[in-house]
Amino acid sequence: HHPSSPPSIQALALLRNALSSPYPPGKPSALPLEFDLEVVETKPPTADQLRTILTYITPPRSTAPPALSAFLSAHPASPGLGEQPQSVKGIVSLAEQNPNVFKWPVVVDWHGGRASVGDVEGVRAILEAIRQQRDGEVKQDEVDQPKGWFS
Repeated sequence: HHPSSPPSIQALALLRNALSSPYPPGKPSALPLEFDLEVVETKPPTADQLRTILTYITPPRSTAPPALSAFLSAHPASPGLGEQPQSVKGIVSLAEQNPNVFKWPVVVDWHGGRASVGDVEGVRAILEAIRQQRDGEVKQDEVDQPKGWFS
């Protein structure tokens, strides 16, 4: 979470409301969602976490992983195309030096294998997937999760 990023502020409010109020919001008889919310302020994910997040934001059946630029904002201090880091460690280092170059918020559902980077609509999609699972619309084994070699 980055407190000066409007999308990050909006995403955090959505997440907190989903935990404390009926979800979806327009259905008063609905229960709040249940999930663990860990807010990490102004500190980018680790290199290992970014590698995992990259697998979560890769479209299903895509052969090409998303570019590392998915983590970089349009902030004037962000590096140009030819100057962008070529590794997740480079992204972390750059974000630690200047948090404004990182695309906030980063919201990860570690249990469901879903993530959203810099996108409030992506956060809504994660919450909706959690709601569908809670309400039995999707069975646990039908959830689109990254699969291991032996699964």
